[in-house]
Amino acid sequence: MTKLSKPNASGNGLTESVNKPINRKSFFKFAGAGAALTTLLISGCNDDDDGKFNGVVDTPPTTGTGAVSLGSGDVGILNYAYALEQLEAAFYTQVVATKFSGMTALETSIFTDIRDHEIAHREFFKAAITAAAPTAIIPALTPDFSSINFGDRNAVLTAAKTFEDLGVTAYNGAGKLLTNPDFLTIAGKIVSVEARHAAEIADLISNGTFANTANNANGFDDAKMPSEVLAAAKSFIKETIDFSKLPTS
Repeated sequence: MTKLSKPNASGNGLTESVNKPINRKSFFKFAGAGAALTTLLISGCNDDDDGKFNGVVDTPPTTGTGAVSLGSGDVGILNYAYALEQLEAAFYTQVVATKFSGMTALETSIFTDIRDHEIAHREFFKAAITAAAPTAIIPALTPDFSSINFGDRNAVLTAAKTFEDLGVTAYNGAGKLLTNPDFLTIAGKIVSVEARHAAEIADLISNGTFANTANNANGFDDAKMPSEVLAAAKSFIKETIDFSKLPTS
């Protein structure tokens, strides 16, 4: 099994909070993608459109019920991606911080690689959306991993597979909802990384099964709409997510 390209993380005892910014070397590895996304987001805002981003009013991400609203249009889809990246970054941070019994050096390296990738994704979504639509970005979410036994290898790998497969299907499903083709390019780059994560996790579970989640009918990965993805993810997030304003076609 080939190890993921590693952004120079040590993988030793991790005690920082799940929202600690990515380390300097890893940040610069992904800074190009983050800068590109930020530029694209800002270019979608006009000086004379009174706080609108691609026609979406830049409003606070809350609802009358206290739920976290993802918003609408392209910025809503980017908030949706940001929410999922928060969840994945928090999960792998916990995996590396509280290693299950018998975690090998290779497994530690793989989980650390994935953690750093997810933190990088989370951080550039956060920076880019904040730069373009500062009052529309969703807040830091609170993960709920109480159902996961982080001391058990099988439980961790099962949860990791759930998150990675969900991430791939989420990006695949959200792509068609974006109106800006440049954003679609960014999403395509990220989903390719998520797919490699999914392959590595599947291979850790059962060697040689890295591609077993492809749809046998057409050879493509599955795609899910935000409503399906968030229904599956909601048990791992303490806040209620309101996706009612997201585009559906």
